[in-house]
Amino acid sequence: MRPPLGQRGAALLTAMVIVTVVATMAAAMVWQQWRAVRVEAAERTRLQAAWILAGALDWARLILREDARSGSVDHLGEPWAVPLAEARLSTFLAADKDNTDDAPDAFLSGAITDAQARYNLRNLSDPGTGKVVPAELSALKRLCDTAGVSVDVAEQLANALAAASMGGSDASLMPQSVSQLLWLGLDADTVHRLAPYVVLLPARTPVNLNTASSEVIAASVAGLALGDAERLVQVRQRTPFKNLDEARKNLPEAVALNEGQVAVGSRFFEIRGQLRMDDRVLQERSLVERRNGEVVTVRRERVNLNDPGNLP
Repeated sequence: MRPPLGQRGAALLTAMVIVTVVATMAAAMVWQQWRAVRVEAAERTRLQAAWILAGALDWARLILREDARSGSVDHLGEPWAVPLAEARLSTFLAADKDNTDDAPDAFLSGAITDAQARYNLRNLSDPGTGKVVPAELSALKRLCDTAGVSVDVAEQLANALAAASMGGSDASLMPQSVSQLLWLGLDADTVHRLAPYVVLLPARTPVNLNTASSEVIAASVAGLALGDAERLVQVRQRTPFKNLDEARKNLPEAVALNEGQVAVGSRFFEIRGQLRMDDRVLQERSLVERRNGEVVTVRRERVNLNDPGNLP
């Protein structure tokens, strides 16, 4: 005997509800599993990137440490100045065939640059008194003029950095990198124009005549014309300067070299390691200092270049 029509309809509705609930629960479980796999994959990629970039930094530090043993002169013909072109990571693991097959599809590149090839804005103020150093202010004015920036910017930077160096309420405005000069009221275009020529280092440093551009050299040496600085760069490309006396021979007699403002060797270097893995591009930027035979990491910054706000 068939059940009444109403009972059959209720049973069918109940079955549909049960199927819907089961399907919803199954879909939720599949989504949660997919999400867990994606999170795990992202975390694994992050850890792999961290290990690779840390290894690249250690490699660069080793190169700089070995270079220091060869003498106190630094120039662009040395091994540290040769950039590492982008290469597949598996090529570095070719000797370890057991791990090559499982290596991530990643590409590594990097470069070491001399931080003292640029004018150090930390030179603008005397660390003891906090007062602006007139000779350094004049150097920055010359550099601003060459970079197409108003010389008033030099006064603004010098006063702001001098105030920040003495602590107090202005200490929080002390920038650690050139991009942070925006904190001092500079506009983005001015910072962009100055970036190739200036740097912020933890201590006062001279400009390295063997690595600096002609613009930076002309600004750092009072009375030196840009044309004379360009000839100095041409001479050092053939034969790097071993001391300041060799550099003096290639300058006009009226131009004097101040050992506090220029040198032929460097302590601070910048290391950039870049990793391209799948659809992500990560870059680690490190500032290191050669100190007592060792290469010490002063600061590290890791950025995701897929983010439009982070520039290479």
